Amino acid sequence: MSTFLAEILGTMILILLGDGVVANVVLSKNKGEGSGWIVIATGWGLAVAMAVYGVGWVSGAHINPAVTIGLAAAGLFPVGQVVPYIIAQFIGAFIGAVLVWLAYYEHFKATENADLKLAVFCTAPAIRNYGWNLVTEIIGTMMLLFGVVFIFHPNNNVSEMGPYLVGFLVFAIGLSLGGPTGYAINPARDLGPRIAHFLLPIPGKRDSDWGYSWVPVVGPIIGGIIGAVLWANVFQPMFG
Repeated sequence: MSTFLAEILGTMILILLGDGVVANVVLSKNKGEGSGWIVIATGWGLAVAMAVYGVGWVSGAHINPAVTIGLAAAGLFPVGQVVPYIIAQFIGAFIGAVLVWLAYYEHFKATENADLKLAVFCTAPAIRNYGWNLVTEIIGTMMLLFGVVFIFHPNNNVSEMGPYLVGFLVFAIGLSLGGPTGYAINPARDLGPRIAHFLLPIPGKRDSDWGYSWVPVVGPIIGGIIGAVLWANVFQPMFG
């Protein structure tokens, strides 16, 4: 139960601060309106760092089904804990999205562009091509899993710096690979808030773009499995 609650809390923190920075940048009449991609990428990196610091000592702070599934596929996480972790992550993501909606309630009303309202909650491609969008999400999440296992390898002895380094990793992925799809790299991060967008009474909202919604779920899962399995079966034996 402690790990289940920790994954709810950690993923809630991730979405509250991550979707929160998007809301600050894209919604009308905000202090941060128009401040751009660097602010968004920075906010997401710091959101990950805070979430990992918050609950990493309890559950390992997966806060991402792609991480949980990838580590389990590589034999680095108990298979029996996968489903509870994923359920907790989706609950936390949904709660975090609702809190962002409450915090920015007046700004959702003040924003006319329905696409920007949706962008607060979930990702969308810059150029819609499902096949290539899928490839981008696979590559981004593969890099995420590589980075996580590299950072926390015992030889690195990162100690309390680990959460900061994971935050830098997500910051780097956002800056380098985030342009084509908005770097979901996390099924719960995208689908949980997308469901919240669908259910919440947001004035002037559009549909929740369900046609694209499978890409930021399937792509990260594939990428997470590839990254973790390659590490466990190829690179780690190679490096000793």
